[in-house]
Amino acid sequence: MTLITDTTAVLLYLILLIGAIYKFSELKFVAPFFKYLPPVIWVYFLPMISSNIGIIPRDHELYLWIRTYLLPTALVLMLLSANVPALAKLGGKAILTVLAGTLGIALGAIVSFSIFQFWLPEDAWTGIGALSGSWIGGSANMVAVATSIGTPEAMLGPIIVVDTVIGYSWMGVVIALSVFQNRLDEKNKVDRTIVESLNTRMKDLYDAKRRPLKYIDLITMLSVGFGVGYAMVNLGEWMPDVGAVLTSFGWAIILSSLVGVALSFTRLSELEFAGASSVGNFFFYLLLATIGARADLAGILDAPVFLLAGALIIIIHATVLFLGGKLLKAPMFLIATASQANIGGPITAPIVATVYQGSLAPVGLLMAVVCSISGTFVALMVAQICFWITQL
Repeated sequence: MTLITDTTAVLLYLILLIGAIYKFSELKFVAPFFKYLPPVIWVYFLPMISSNIGIIPRDHELYLWIRTYLLPTALVLMLLSANVPALAKLGGKAILTVLAGTLGIALGAIVSFSIFQFWLPEDAWTGIGALSGSWIGGSANMVAVATSIGTPEAMLGPIIVVDTVIGYSWMGVVIALSVFQNRLDEKNKVDRTIVESLNTRMKDLYDAKRRPLKYIDLITMLSVGFGVGYAMVNLGEWMPDVGAVLTSFGWAIILSSLVGVALSFTRLSELEFAGASSVGNFFFYLLLATIGARADLAGILDAPVFLLAGALIIIIHATVLFLGGKLLKAPMFLIATASQANIGGPITAPIVATVYQGSLAPVGLLMAVVCSISGTFVALMVAQICFWITQL
């Protein structure tokens, strides 16, 4: 018997649960705990536990509505902050370093899946696609890809375990390497003037333009986000299915992403300074909570093999990134930040950037934006290639 079944009550429960998780994570005495088990993992697992013990239902019409309309809306709001002119200020070397990290994740995912597919569950290609999305830009891309290609809810449990355990372990390695950055740069004969140049370009890039959220800002965000999202969902139904990945909803995801990037060239991009991406993030977390609610705890048993697959992806990512960085003569600061921009996304990339260069957190944020733009598309391609591998 399920305790809460009313639609409004289920929605309220999920909203309060997300709010409680983030409020609790801000308490000083639990900060170290949430450093290694971030709020996003609890946004998935606590609803899963709630549905498995009968507090909320495993299946509900609310979950489908949130999946169909909040995801495209969230993508539009998140990508309003793409700020392509600002990205151009990073320079070619910085962007190429980020793309080398992205190539490493994509290549690693394909190679890893080819090796471990026989020990992974059926449809594991959808899980590897979702993990690729998470490791090219962060959790938002994971949700977008997983929802687009129909990753089973039970499979997302192991994927989030891998994302957390392997991803944060790698972040620890990247941070530890910061003490050797000068030595490594000297060994690779790197010109460190690029770091000084970036420092000048990025100074007060975002903070100077931040403003409180106004009523008109919120109305505009919701109108643009839901308007574009709804239109793209309906347009996607007119598009043909392509392979195993591009279904009608997959088209809606891609079209919403493209429109979001296009709108970032307009004055609507200024909504980011009032918190557009924060509103989009909340929609993502609400969607992630409903995905968790539909999952089965038994799926976590698949985590060990996924952990091995994830570790191999990181090894290949690091190899490609360091080789690319050496060819580009990129400083260790750019290599480390590019890696975290891919694997951690906009939340942790500025942290790593600050560890290496105290005043260059905006560089980490902009690098993560590059990954946020490309992550969904690259991960969808990875998923399609992995699907083809299963047909061989």
